[in-house]
Amino acid sequence: MSHSLLSANAPTQVKIVIVALVGAILVVMGGIAAHLNTNRSLARLQAHAPVFHAGTPVIYTDQGRPTVR
Repeated sequence: MSHSLLSANAPTQVKIVIVALVGAILVVMGGIAAHLNTNRSLARLQAHAPVFHAGTPVIYTDQGRPTVR
């Protein structure tokens, strides 16, 4: 087995591709499993939550003088 990617022979390259594909498949399966386990009622409750609006901007200074903008 070759230990350099530049001089790797065909079987080594095939092994690299297989390991990469298996890793990608595992990541996709993990994402699908995480998405399927979400709580649907929580999303429904958040859609009807009260809306908070931002108030007027407030500037806090520690020197007691106005801030020049």
